[in-house]
Amino acid sequence: MFAGAGGMDIGVHVAGFKTVCAIESDPHCAATLRRNAPRKVVWQADARVVDPHRLLDVLGFKAGELGLLHGGPPCQPFSQIGKQAGLEDPRGGLIFEVLRFARALRPAAVLVEQVPNFLRTRTPTGRHLVEELRDEFRALGYDMHLDVLDAQAHGVAQRRRRALFVCLPIGASFAFPPATERAATVGKALRGLPTPSAADEPPAVANHVDVTPQRDQERIAYVPEGLWLAKAPNVPTDILRNPTRKDTTKYRRLHRDDIAPTLRCGEALYHPVENRYITPREAARLQGFPDRHVFEGPFRRRTGRVRDLDQHRQVANACRRHWPAPSPRKCRTPCVCSQGTLWATVASSLAGLEGANGALC
Repeated sequence: MFAGAGGMDIGVHVAGFKTVCAIESDPHCAATLRRNAPRKVVWQADARVVDPHRLLDVLGFKAGELGLLHGGPPCQPFSQIGKQAGLEDPRGGLIFEVLRFARALRPAAVLVEQVPNFLRTRTPTGRHLVEELRDEFRALGYDMHLDVLDAQAHGVAQRRRRALFVCLPIGASFAFPPATERAATVGKALRGLPTPSAADEPPAVANHVDVTPQRDQERIAYVPEGLWLAKAPNVPTDILRNPTRKDTTKYRRLHRDDIAPTLRCGEALYHPVENRYITPREAARLQGFPDRHVFEGPFRRRTGRVRDLDQHRQVANACRRHWPAPSPRKCRTPCVCSQGTLWATVASSLAGLEGANGALC
């Protein structure tokens, strides 16, 4: 469900899980999933039309045999930078698809990832959505554990806060671990990459391609390291134009000795010292992806639009693998997985849980 570009797969394997199936509607993301895990079942489909009972039959599992159901439904209906339409946005109700799958699959654990503002969302009756979800999972036999974690506190070179829901059988103990690592810097994350290739050249490193238009290069040249266009000194009017409130941090150059701000789909950050946007590979490094993870699909040139998720947006949508794990143990349970985090923590909690068998796909 909502598998994105596969950041979850990396974390699942680190945690000792084996992903047996990923469900993703975007064709470019689905191609990326197949490229990096050719033996995994990938369904390119809208989760709302997938029958979870048929899924069990296809995978050869029975209800109760899966170790982890993982879901990170679209965050746009709840994000602070969006319209915050909540459940009035058709995508807002996708959170209930995770509940529908949990009801049919009966996994040993459920993990849901969302933006922190999701916690403020209310249903049409005025009740907090998270409380309604808590009651629904409780009726299925799960306790919901909730916390907000920041990726920078767990070794990621990026400031990224996310709400995490871990649902375990009623009475099972679970605790989110405290921060375990200092954040890496942008300079450290990008270290060792060669000069990016042009769009018409084969890249030396996958996805390390620069498509910055000439006009944008001129604009970027005015922005000092660590600042953004609206705060840069001596910028000509024809370059600055008329920035809106959202533009005050949008056109931003990274700093080598700092962490990156949250990567977002509609934005591309400036390289710390070169007059260009960061490449999809550089963005992937800021998210914690290894260079061997290849993203399929087109590049998004900043002067046009790309249907479906281009490489930059696949990376920005993804979730990091670097989340905390207190004494992780490999429980080797199968997992129907989607976009999210905290792999190793859940793996440690699942060890020994009834219903988390060792079957692999």
